[in-house]
Amino acid sequence: MKTNRAVRSPGGLSVRLDVRALTVVVVLLLTALTTSVVLIGTGDFPIPAGDVLRTLVGEGNVGQEFIVTELRLPRVLVGLLVGASLGLGGALFQSISRNPLGSPDVLGLGQGATAGALTVIVLFSGTAGQVALGALAGGLVTGFAIYALAWKRGVHGYRLVLVGIGVSAIVTAVNGYLLTKSDIVDAARAVVWMTGSLDGRDWDQVWPLLALCAVLVPLVLAHGRGLRMLEMGDDVSYALGVRVERVRLLLMLSAVLLTASATAAAGPVSFVALTAPQLARRLTRAPGPNLAASLCMGAALLVTADWVSQRAFGAEQLPVGVVTGVLGGVYLLWLLVTERRAGRI
Repeated sequence: MKTNRAVRSPGGLSVRLDVRALTVVVVLLLTALTTSVVLIGTGDFPIPAGDVLRTLVGEGNVGQEFIVTELRLPRVLVGLLVGASLGLGGALFQSISRNPLGSPDVLGLGQGATAGALTVIVLFSGTAGQVALGALAGGLVTGFAIYALAWKRGVHGYRLVLVGIGVSAIVTAVNGYLLTKSDIVDAARAVVWMTGSLDGRDWDQVWPLLALCAVLVPLVLAHGRGLRMLEMGDDVSYALGVRVERVRLLLMLSAVLLTASATAAAGPVSFVALTAPQLARRLTRAPGPNLAASLCMGAALLVTADWVSQRAFGAEQLPVGVVTGVLGGVYLLWLLVTERRAGRI
């Protein structure tokens, strides 16, 4: 059975359609949305899925309207947007570096955003909005530093990963120093933020992240062909008419913005950016960066992890970053063993 089909428009435009990849994207999207509905109905005041859907279209009672639209829906939307941003950002970094370990977790972008947030918390006792801006600024500065240090007649895969690991170690040390210099109240607040959590998220976190995704996601998807060419090497990309450094810089900036904004909204939720692109690629079995599948996989992973964090441990609710950290750590060990057996590391 063919999984690739050519679709021709009446005007003669031909588009290659990967049926399996499209099916995976649709299934992941439905999984993310279904889990979101279940998650909205989960809590001390459970709401059946049918009532959740009716409330979302404006047909619920006053109590359900308040619980769904004011308390639970913003948290779920932040989870979807953060997961999608991390999944897409991870796919971009792994494709640009041509390395499955080239994710924001390994490159130190999450630690850089954490450094920005800790600086605001520890040194300035900033508000939640100021902490988010600090995290965004920290992620951008770290991304720029990694790109500048990895530059040598272009940015290449393993050099980017090695520089990222070094920067990550330095920024982690800075974070430890900031924690040791903080008082007990600020330290406790910082540790809670560093865990990565969706607790208490409201519409103030939804709108900025939604606006950023509305701009960056179409931009990234529009450059999917150029990114696919970059995976074949700079010389081939030049020969095919791709402006290599321009495309690479644009996509890296987009990946940094997606990762930093997701960290600003929910804290450093670990391993979603690492695992989502790899799982998406294994499901689609398609070459290339699999951007749409990675985006949907990230969203589905994070809302599922949030449901697990709320329901799998009885009355004890864990931050979602704890669940993704445990699952992602196991996946990272498996990936390292697989890569070593294949002789790639």
